[in-house]
Amino acid sequence: MKTIDRLDGKSPIVEAYRSIRTNIEYANLDKKLKVILVTSTQQNEGKSTITANLAISFSSLQDKKILLIDGDLRNPSLHRIFELSNSKGMMDVLKGDKTLDKVIYHLQKGKLDLLTTGIMPPNPGEVLVTDRMKSFIEQMREDYDYIFIDSPPVGIVSDASVLSQLSDGVVFVISSGEVEMDFAKLAKEKLMNVDAKILGAVLNKYESHNSDYGYYYGEYYGQKKKKKLSKKNIFKRKKRLKIKKA
Repeated sequence: MKTIDRLDGKSPIVEAYRSIRTNIEYANLDKKLKVILVTSTQQNEGKSTITANLAISFSSLQDKKILLIDGDLRNPSLHRIFELSNSKGMMDVLKGDKTLDKVIYHLQKGKLDLLTTGIMPPNPGEVLVTDRMKSFIEQMREDYDYIFIDSPPVGIVSDASVLSQLSDGVVFVISSGEVEMDFAKLAKEKLMNVDAKILGAVLNKYESHNSDYGYYYGEYYGQKKKKKLSKKNIFKRKKRLKIKKA
């Protein structure tokens, strides 16, 4: 899967993530927003890819150190996005088997660090509510300017609600045309019931007919363009990613 650091800097998708980054920065004018949780209603909405790309986008900021954590202890995927091993990770640190420097991956010339889950525990929900987990996140706050946590979908398990209590804000990913509106509203209510601060929603997989936005599916996923597309097909293959107030 191609991340935005492998795309041209002028690519519309890169610009889209810059726009999301700017929105988050403006939400952080009081300097209290450091730990950001990303979740969705259900699986396969592109949540993990968006989390990874947001972290990459923030890592381009001057004098900012970013940590990306895979908080999905049930179905981790960040290691696959970056084509890395998940044989070690956060669980090793929480159990006291390894120190952080032995399990963390340094990406983007040291400006972006990735912490995978490691071996998945049999009781992920119980791990997240431990004092050790809370202390670990607090320790990371001291070492990083921004921390992005990829969590399980809030509409499926309670993990995202638990993790939101350790976070300063939540980005809610919604897959256009794939999620029932009532289901998405219910997922949002679950977050609001635990007083999670929802920063906004990222509308993913949105097909736009506006040529100023969107991009070719083939370009983003690394497929080669074999011929010039007709105007009709261009409309079909465009996609837009934006953030709006929840």
